[in-house]
Amino acid sequence: MTRMFRRFSVWWLIGGLGLAQAADDVFVRDVQPLLKKHCLECHRGAKAKGGVNLAAFTNTASLYRDPKLWETSVRQIEDRQMPPKDEEQPAEADRIRLAETLTHLLDNPAPEFVVRDPGAKIIHRLNRTEYNHTIRDLLGVDTRPADRFPADGGGGGGFDNNADTLFVPPILMEKYLAAADEVLSAARPERLLVSRPVWFRRERSVAADNLAWFVRRAFRRPVEETEIGRLMGLFDQARKRGKSFEVALKSAYKAVLVSPSFLFRTETEQFGDQSWRINPHELAARLSYFLWSSMPDDELFRAADSGRLSDPAELERQVRRMLRDPKSRAFAEHFTGQWLGTKRLHTTVSPDRRRFPQYTEALRDAMAAEPIEFFASLLADDASLLRLLDSDYTFANAELGKLYGLTNLVATNLVRVTLPDRNRGGVVGMAAVLTQTSYPLRTSPVLRGRWILEEVLGTPPPPPPPLVATLPADDKVKEGLTFRQRLEKHRENKNCAACHDRLDPMGFALENFDAIGRWRTEVDGQPVDARGVLTNGEEVNGPVELKTALLKRKQLFLRHLTEKMLAYALGRGLEHYDVPAVKEIADRVTKSDFRATALVVEVARSYPFQWRRGEKAVPVASVGSGTPNE
Repeated sequence: MTRMFRRFSVWWLIGGLGLAQAADDVFVRDVQPLLKKHCLECHRGAKAKGGVNLAAFTNTASLYRDPKLWETSVRQIEDRQMPPKDEEQPAEADRIRLAETLTHLLDNPAPEFVVRDPGAKIIHRLNRTEYNHTIRDLLGVDTRPADRFPADGGGGGGFDNNADTLFVPPILMEKYLAAADEVLSAARPERLLVSRPVWFRRERSVAADNLAWFVRRAFRRPVEETEIGRLMGLFDQARKRGKSFEVALKSAYKAVLVSPSFLFRTETEQFGDQSWRINPHELAARLSYFLWSSMPDDELFRAADSGRLSDPAELERQVRRMLRDPKSRAFAEHFTGQWLGTKRLHTTVSPDRRRFPQYTEALRDAMAAEPIEFFASLLADDASLLRLLDSDYTFANAELGKLYGLTNLVATNLVRVTLPDRNRGGVVGMAAVLTQTSYPLRTSPVLRGRWILEEVLGTPPPPPPPLVATLPADDKVKEGLTFRQRLEKHRENKNCAACHDRLDPMGFALENFDAIGRWRTEVDGQPVDARGVLTNGEEVNGPVELKTALLKRKQLFLRHLTEKMLAYALGRGLEHYDVPAVKEIADRVTKSDFRATALVVEVARSYPFQWRRGEKAVPVASVGSGTPNE
């Protein structure tokens, strides 16, 4: 009897402690019961729907293994996407409590759950744009030899500067050799020589000075004497063969231009499991390729040489200076065109010319330039990023103005114009967006809704199921049904409804814009129906009300824009360990009233931008998510 009592006492003590620990775990106490009631029937085990196994998360600590998944879950709970409409719905109080609890846990992790991991930096080949711009700034030539290189890939984040996709096909080496000869022949003398031979200086000494000056700029870092020595060997061999001083020097310069130190953006390696802060010259290169798609200029080199660039105040000063430089046009062009997908206007987008004879090459070029000019103006004016969602102005020329009904516009270049109403302002009303989310003969509410979810809110729907029925190629009334009515009939399929309930309402709200972005009030003789009901029950009718709904989701928009810009700046896709940095950047930009330059500055100040680790390093847990100056 005594032994039994002792066993019971031990069981009670151990079990009681376990229960006490479970009771103290917010996830176990407040989240798990609701998951069991409403989610785990479908999201459990190897056959979990969508591959989302929520049963694998058993406590607060496990939540932080995949914060991105849980943030997506919170959005789906808030927008009433989950549980699906045909399942039992939680009480409104439970829905709110679940979303608020998960949000609190995600936004306020305990120190032991925070992992600081800046990610590894793999060798980064200059893409075609970066090569052309670097050659321009190094040698002062206007040729664009990289335009004849093989096309660059588009990787994580959707950008062509992603290091993972910048391969080196065999033919590229031949292109590099030919390009080096071309640009050296085109370069002015004064851009190749910092000093010339004179009678009182030995020729080799002058050659060494020129090489040291050129190589330091080409390699974007200080150079070793041994590196100059190897290049001097090429100079000496050329002189022995009777080549002139300039030709012999160019033979060494050619070796520089085909060197991995020029063609690739490399950074120093350290061994072990620790992360480290990159050195000032590496930071200068990261900044210049982020904002200019090119090499650092002399002022940035000087800031790196002195070590001042590592100071947060100097870093911000340099970022703002670089944004004022005309070379920052490259940032606006390549970031905006790839983020919004409008770069596709020059490749895969082709409205039917018989149906839309107004769609000329000149109009296409103006369409593609509009979002670039608009984003560049936000940076120049330090304006609110929310103008990307709704604005009372845009940039247009006579060609684009005619499409927009601005008949008094005569400029050939794009200029800032005030819009007569709220229908057009913001990216969702730009012709480049509306055209690339349409088919050749008709609009596509599905493509437009998907584009908003993916590129504006960062909440993409899953891919469509296989063998899904296709819709007609045009929007003519057929069998007494308008195109919208046929689409609604298509949504009656249970396999299609879940996604279309999210996609279609936002796309329907843009139906007043035709397949090339003109305003219309009828479709094949029938009045445009631009009504939609969002998944949270909010009704929208037309672009103005859609933009109002998007502005209510401004934090989602900012979060996604931050992710895109950080991915572009880092030249890699983001990972789960980047989530804390993204949240911190977005929080600081919110406090700055959504200022455009604040986003760029905070990306440059961020932990993953200024730190790195080795490829096989194990992340080290520590307090704080954020910036290296914490």
